[in-house]
Amino acid sequence: MVHEALSLYANNDTYTFVPSFLDPSVPPQNLVINRDTGSFRLDRTAPEPSSPTAQAEVLTVYGIFGVIKLISGEYLLVITERERIGKLGGAHDIFRAKQIKVLPIIRSTKHLSEIQIKDEARFLFLIEAQLKADSYYFSYTYDLTHTLQRQAQFGDLENKPLWERADQRFFWNRYLQSKLIDLTEESTDQNGYSIYSDIASKQIPSRHVSIDSTRFFSRGIDANGNVSNFNETEQIVLLDPIRDGYPTGAFEGKIKLSYVQTRGSIPIYWAQISNIKYVPKLQIMDLPHTNETARRHFDEQIRIYGEQILVNLVNNTGYEYPIAMAYEKAVKSLNDPRLHYLHFDFHHECRKMRWDRIQILIDKIEEELLKQGYFYSEQANSSVHTHRLQASVVRTNCMDCLDRTNVVQSALAKWVLTQQLREVGVLSNKERIDEIQEFMHVFSNGGLVWADNADAVSIAYSGTGALKTDYTRTGKRSAAGAIQDFQYSITRYIKNNFMDGSRQDAFDLLLGNYITSAHSPFVDTNPAYVKSFPQAIFILILLSIFTMIVPQSEEYPNLNRLLFWGTILLAIFLIHFMIKNGSDFIDWPILVPPEYRYYQGPTITASSKFLQNRRQSELMEYGEKIELQKIE
Repeated sequence: MVHEALSLYANNDTYTFVPSFLDPSVPPQNLVINRDTGSFRLDRTAPEPSSPTAQAEVLTVYGIFGVIKLISGEYLLVITERERIGKLGGAHDIFRAKQIKVLPIIRSTKHLSEIQIKDEARFLFLIEAQLKADSYYFSYTYDLTHTLQRQAQFGDLENKPLWERADQRFFWNRYLQSKLIDLTEESTDQNGYSIYSDIASKQIPSRHVSIDSTRFFSRGIDANGNVSNFNETEQIVLLDPIRDGYPTGAFEGKIKLSYVQTRGSIPIYWAQISNIKYVPKLQIMDLPHTNETARRHFDEQIRIYGEQILVNLVNNTGYEYPIAMAYEKAVKSLNDPRLHYLHFDFHHECRKMRWDRIQILIDKIEEELLKQGYFYSEQANSSVHTHRLQASVVRTNCMDCLDRTNVVQSALAKWVLTQQLREVGVLSNKERIDEIQEFMHVFSNGGLVWADNADAVSIAYSGTGALKTDYTRTGKRSAAGAIQDFQYSITRYIKNNFMDGSRQDAFDLLLGNYITSAHSPFVDTNPAYVKSFPQAIFILILLSIFTMIVPQSEEYPNLNRLLFWGTILLAIFLIHFMIKNGSDFIDWPILVPPEYRYYQGPTITASSKFLQNRRQSELMEYGEKIELQKIE
């Protein structure tokens, strides 16, 4: 049984979780954690009023987020504040965890060395900072990890507990829940106390946990076929049957419509190596098993979603050109009729803020979209009839799978929504959803819709809201939106270069990619000049201020001028030095260092042979622009 609230009784000996609302017909079942032994057990006896448990400090808990082991022992992560962000179908509350407390199970750290105590404090800081920074959504009654279509096809899975039937790709705290899951498997009550949460919103953009990372520290594909920043986004519309132009009775959401899209990094081996320059170094690894790994990725995607409509939005010129051609080459090499590839140079096609030209892309894939369909089911009396199933998926990418991808996904979702509402009779065959101003105001501006969905995905990956959301919200590009994009770009630059290493370390801790041990991972291997650089910058600032506020000396009238130009020359030298040795100043992850940083193997660049074989006819006709290409 999944409980919506628990009373946590905490004392020096035990933590005891007691369900706040007990069903008299069901025997009570409490979770007791012994703080001496660290053991977990289920206890069916209620705390006696005079017992130490009943007299302990009481804390209301809305979910056990998980258990994590650090150097001294295990810690409990419990949800102590929640916020209801919406209701799905009138029956399923969706919550955001507002506060997650970290409680030590072990009572003392006296057995640790001084270094271990410092490491423990650093681990705790990373964990607590990440839990505060990210948004974690959960529901007690609805499985956020599965789409409506997958839920309709559950079969025997429907009777399984939530943690067991959850899609493991999006079960974000699965590692943290492992000890509690083990306990429920040992118990006769298989539902136990497990509660899951994932990165989700009203549109449910579920983020893959196998390669969860920050922006520049993970790109491309891994050996298992997982790609960075993979997200599944489901747009759900719930309606009731319409009679004589009006819905009948109270809202029940008997008609369910959904449309699923995916996004993910280009599925080859590549990286962007941070070096404090605004645009990092692009590195494409020329590995013999690239095609095999890409096939593994697409086979899994086809198994889950059906045929893949691959929409590649990266530039066809300049910096992004090598990765665009490498992706196209990989898809051609696979020669799989289930992969439908389209390259749409977003920045070229939509230049000068002509974002209405996204319709060109939709027109190109309209035939595939009509074949693809969407999920459509309707409840009649006690039975549910499935009218349609979505047969394929659009997999969109740009470099980050963020800003350009957000714009295109929102446009596709709006186009499909028009088709859905026409089918159920809300719109006539000639009406479009963007002609209904009242609805578009909600779709574009209000609530957790596409622009807010874009922000949620972007914050998790890059540390800021999404760019170009003025278009997603209003359908138009604006000067104010461009200014906001500039601010976000600067913030991203600072965070991605000088702060994301620590954030990645927190991810690796919470996802179980790094397991703590007695050995300290925090060995400072930075060169000495990196450590002294902040002091040098501080001295430079003081000298600059000194030259401006100190009166000129009659004995040395040129001293201030010499000091001023000296600080300028020193600043130029330091900036040049930083650029030349940029990677030394990056905040790199410490717990699980990225392998690509030390990669010495063959690479693909713009001068590589296969990129030089670009079709001369296209260059002559289009210059640096290649028209939309589709591979059947």
